[in-house]
Amino acid sequence: MKQRSKESVAKAKSLLSEIQSLATTPITIMEVCGTHTVAIAKNAIRELLPTNVRLVSGPGCPVCVTANGDIDCYLYLAGQKNVITATFGDMIRVPGSEKNLQQLRAEGADIRVVYSTPDALELARQNPGKEVVFLGVGFETTVPTVAVSLDIAKREGIRNYSVLSMHKVVPPVLKLLAEDDQLVVDAFLDPGHVCSVIGIEPIKFMAEGYGKPGVVTGFEALDILEGIVMLLRQRAEGRSDIEIQYRRVVKPEGNPQAKLVIERVFKPTDALWRGIGLIPESGLAIREDYSPWDAARKFSLPVFNSRETPGCRCGDVLRGIINPTQCPLFAKHCTPMKPVGPCMVSSEGSCAAYHRYAQRSVD
Repeated sequence: MKQRSKESVAKAKSLLSEIQSLATTPITIMEVCGTHTVAIAKNAIRELLPTNVRLVSGPGCPVCVTANGDIDCYLYLAGQKNVITATFGDMIRVPGSEKNLQQLRAEGADIRVVYSTPDALELARQNPGKEVVFLGVGFETTVPTVAVSLDIAKREGIRNYSVLSMHKVVPPVLKLLAEDDQLVVDAFLDPGHVCSVIGIEPIKFMAEGYGKPGVVTGFEALDILEGIVMLLRQRAEGRSDIEIQYRRVVKPEGNPQAKLVIERVFKPTDALWRGIGLIPESGLAIREDYSPWDAARKFSLPVFNSRETPGCRCGDVLRGIINPTQCPLFAKHCTPMKPVGPCMVSSEGSCAAYHRYAQRSVD
């Protein structure tokens, strides 16, 4: 263990030395994935980098980008009689316009935290007299498991199980970021988990069409440092490519089986992103063949005139326009114990990562 630690330290020093030598001019790099944001904060990577290498966080936290209207929608569902709401834990404290799931549960709503879609399906099997609604929040990484659950429900005839799909896909939001005049980003650390499913073909347009190089990066500190080195090498060589650092997991073609099950069960749809707006074909709707298990079809859901919390700048944080410490509510009115916005709630949220690891003075 000590030998491995010494080797890691030596590798980190070598990578930092190469970053120092390659970073001859300023560069701004966006880490797209929320797991990257947490790893960067936890390992104080921003503080280790030369001052002309700037890292900004992007919209890579699926909980954080869920629109307020979608949150109000599932809060409405959770409050209905005879409904069991199944959700991953990150969603419990995300605030809607007036309440969150935790408050609804305290008022008597039947809300269960599950750790997988099979857990949600099992709830439906064990409670045949109730409707079990799974809150489908996530990127391409978790979508295949939700699709499989719908396949199983259809095959077994589990009619009291349904999914409220609020899923998002990454390539369309990357395109929006590349075209955002307010955002000045030179290169991207692309999400390893997402690309393990979709591969790199769907994001090659960033390099080929917009001249924004990217490196699909793993989540250890050494992975991230190596990803930065690879981006700096591209710039030094005058290249703009999408490369893979995370080769132990990510293949250029992605996971063909996972892509097939997603395509069979879901279809692209326009989706609202918190703080960003409507992005064409950036969401996933459940196909007609699975309509009996689509909560949006099964229940009469009202349209909410949802409001954002005054002063909360989660949207600007998600777009990389500001860092969390520049939000006037950060660490004052908004803390992990009393979160105002979702970026402080989720374990992958930028604000939560900055707060937890005392990142108070990052420009």
